[in-house]
This record gives sequence, C-alpha cells and structure tokens, in this order.
Amino acid sequence: MQWTRPVTLSAPLVLLTGAAGWLGGRVAAALTTGLPDAGLLARGDFRVRALVPTGEDVSQLREQGLEIVTGDIREMQSIRAFVSGAEGAVLIHMAGVIHPKKVAEFEAINTQGTINLVTAAQKAGVRRVVIMSSNSPVGFNPHSDHRFTEESPYSPHAGYGRSKMLMEKALRAEMAADSPMEIVIVRAPWFYGPNQPPRQTLFFKMVKDGKFPIVGSGRNRRSMGYTDNLTQGILLAAVHERAAGDIFWLADETPYTMNEIVEVVSMVLREDFGMAVKPNTFHLPDIVGDIARIADATLQYAGIYHQKIHVLSELNKTIACDITKARKVLGYAPKIALREGMRLSVDWCLKNGQAF
Repeated sequence: MQWTRPVTLSAPLVLLTGAAGWLGGRVAAALTTGLPDAGLLARGDFRVRALVPTGEDVSQLREQGLEIVTGDIREMQSIRAFVSGAEGAVLIHMAGVIHPKKVAEFEAINTQGTINLVTAAQKAGVRRVVIMSSNSPVGFNPHSDHRFTEESPYSPHAGYGRSKMLMEKALRAEMAADSPMEIVIVRAPWFYGPNQPPRQTLFFKMVKDGKFPIVGSGRNRRSMGYTDNLTQGILLAAVHERAAGDIFWLADETPYTMNEIVEVVSMVLREDFGMAVKPNTFHLPDIVGDIARIADATLQYAGIYHQKIHVLSELNKTIACDITKARKVLGYAPKIALREGMRLSVDWCLKNGQAF
C-alpha cells in the first residue's frame, strides 16, 4: 500500500477516547493499521492507549494493538488511570454524547467530562490535546450561501450545542492563560463513513424507500465530513506546530444541498448496488421544521431528549463551514467526496450485517 498521506507522530504515547465509536474507531485504525482508502497512516514509535466505556466490545481494538483502560469519562478514577504515565503524550479526545437518554448527560459528558480530562492530562504532563467539537456551538447559518469560519460567534443550538460551547469556552480560557499544554479544537459537521451506527443506516433505508423527508425546498446546504477525511485533519491537528492554541473546521471540500445528498445516495444505491430506489416524494413545508424546533426546545427545557424531533428540527437549516484555515495552516486536503464516501459507507453496511 502506498501511504499518500503519512503523518509522523513524535510522542511516545497517544491517548485516545471514543475509540469504540464511529469516528474514533477510524482514528484508532489510522494510528495502527492505516486507512487504505484515504492513503492515511500515522508513523512513529508510539503506543496507543484507549479509554473505553465498560461493556464495549474491545476485541478489534486489542487486535490493533491498543492498550485498553475501561471506565467512564465522568469518573476521576477512570481518568487518572487513563492518563497515568502520560508525560509527553498526545491526547485525542473523541468521546462525547450526541443523542442521550437525558438532556443532563450533555453537560455531564461533553462539558464537565472534557474539562476533567483536560485538567488531569495537564497534571500528567500531556504535551498536546486535540479536542473534537461540533458545528452546534454556532448554530445555523443565516442563509444558504453563508459559511461559518473559526471567527463566527457562538449561537448554540439546543442542549448539545450549549454543552459543546461551554466546553470550548473553558478550553479557550485555558489557551488564553498560556497553559504549558497545547490545546487544539477541531469542529466537525454531520459525518458519514464505515462503522456507522444504525441511525445512519436508517437514513439509507429511508432514501431507498423514498421516505426521507425533504423539509422546505431542499436547497439548504449541509457540510458533511467523510470519516477518513476528518481523521486526516485530526491527525494533522495532533502534529502540526502551528495548530497549537487554535481552532479549525474540518469537513469535505464543499457543502452539499439536502437535495444533492439524497440524490447522490439514491444514485449510489441504484447504480453501484443495483437496488430498486423509489422516487423521493416525501416533501414537508418549512413550518414543520419550525414546529419541530419549538417542540425540541420545549422538551429539552423539561430535560427530555427526543432524537427524531431534534433531527427533524434541523432538516431545513443550512449548517455549512469554510475549511480554508485548515487547508492553509494544517495542509488539510479532503480526498474522498460525497459519492465515493457514500459508496464505501453502503458497501460497509452490506458486508457488516446492516442490510436495508
């Protein structure tokens, strides 16, 4: 295999949270076996240690050679065991909760859990921390041609966005305090790729059945990130000298309209996999999204999280970012675009028991 995007890590140890998850699993692979489709491999004489929730299947991570610490990011005992002997290490923090059982979990995990981890990492002598954030702290774009940059003001959407905003603010205060530990924040939008959870496979099924709801005109734009593209940016943020103390948007080359996303998935299913795809006739007026946002806000205020209502509340909104800074500073160059990324995603589903 020709590794067209090798990234050299000089740290003796890489600490990784979220390794059992969707995107975190791709980072774990890049650090160990490499990601052939993206030509991506981390080089260097380093060990990888993962903090994994109790009960998760870690067999693949062990096969990849990772050291495993089981525990909970909300528990200091777990965190201390994870960062023990980590002087000079790099921490890549991918763990978080997007669709919780209770709204209170957002801040307990995404905000306070991250703050506790970063504090312990600094005490342990970790050299650099790369923190995964989201588009949610800045909310929605004002119109479909607008792009968020790293200077866009905070305007968080719902509990998840607020939890990530509070986390970012705490870390940026630490950066401003001239912490000896280097902190880098990376923001990723809606991502897609192999190892996806069932909710993403449901998206494919809805498109196949002609039942994915287009809310409004469908001309609103969404930045998306193929997982291997994002992994490239994460590794560059872990090693690039100019990344320290900064924040970067990571995504595919360009945002896509919702109509385009559905059309590309339909094309992949039909042309690449020979599936019968029904025409998508499920169109809803903009007011449905408005009502869903009111319902979502009301439920979350009461401490209740309803995943389908929350997702519906975003479907007619533009959430799009500009990756110019990551390209110029980090040398970030997303390789895989929407059609190829969706083809690889569907192929993974069909080979791994997620047929639809």
